[in-house]
Amino acid sequence: MEYRNLGRTGIRVSRLCFGLLTIGPLQANLPLAEGVDVLKYAVEQGVNFFDTAEIYESYSYLRGMLRSFPGRELIISTKSYAVTAKEMEQSLERARRELDRDYIDIFLLHEQESALTIRGHRAALDYLLEAKKKGLVRAVGISTHRIAGVRGALELPEIDVIHPLFNIKGLGIQDGTLQEMEEVLTEAAAAGKGIYLMKALGGGNLLPQAREALDYAFSRPFAAAVAVGMKARWEVDINVLAAQGQPIPDQLEKLMGSEKRRLRIDPWCEGCGKCAEQCPQEALFLGDDGKAHVREEECLLCGYCAAACPFFYIKVY
Repeated sequence: MEYRNLGRTGIRVSRLCFGLLTIGPLQANLPLAEGVDVLKYAVEQGVNFFDTAEIYESYSYLRGMLRSFPGRELIISTKSYAVTAKEMEQSLERARRELDRDYIDIFLLHEQESALTIRGHRAALDYLLEAKKKGLVRAVGISTHRIAGVRGALELPEIDVIHPLFNIKGLGIQDGTLQEMEEVLTEAAAAGKGIYLMKALGGGNLLPQAREALDYAFSRPFAAAVAVGMKARWEVDINVLAAQGQPIPDQLEKLMGSEKRRLRIDPWCEGCGKCAEQCPQEALFLGDDGKAHVREEECLLCGYCAAACPFFYIKVY
């Protein structure tokens, strides 16, 4: 496994970052022991970087993994939608408590759209900066699906890390082209920001061309790492090989090509609209029948809508 410095943070990360969205309750909902086993297997293959978020409800998996490797430096990045200092304090303390850790390596403002939304979360950001001074956080930053979000972070020297949506087709970039996103990320990396990518496989939509998509993401010089969701040992094997630029055996290629995830909305949906409000891609809408529907070509299968549904009528499987 190759390791790179994450910008100027002083944190050294594996090229492959394990994205925990896939194993948690918003998607595969693996039993705890099974999820911990996959995470431990990834560590044994050289992965030291793990990306989660408060909304993913996956801290218990990470805690189980961390307890299996006492003394090993494993890098945890998490995210919160907190707006106020008090909300961010609660998010940070929850992460420290549930991960059984004194500090969190990287803490991000979740899904920032622009400089304007970062300003709207300024109190939460300032709390993280104070926590960094106290040694409770090593680096702070944002995640974003937008070019404007990257630009907003680029304008702030106190932002250490940017976690942007980026893939070979530009799927999910909401405010411009793939080339424009690449240009601003190159600029951000040159300014010393630590960059690690998300949605390299377009939420599963690029699985038919997975190897090409992974090779493209790992070849971007501005990216220290690429976060990929995984839920089985064979998926870890594929992504470790891709991160190293190694050939993938035919049998693993076939397994990868057979994977196809979908979003299911139960027919007894009550049409409250909370899922559509939460969807970062605006892929969900209320139809003439008063129920939620999905534009499949826009959906990145992130599962955030599932978390927003008060009745658990939405699932990614």
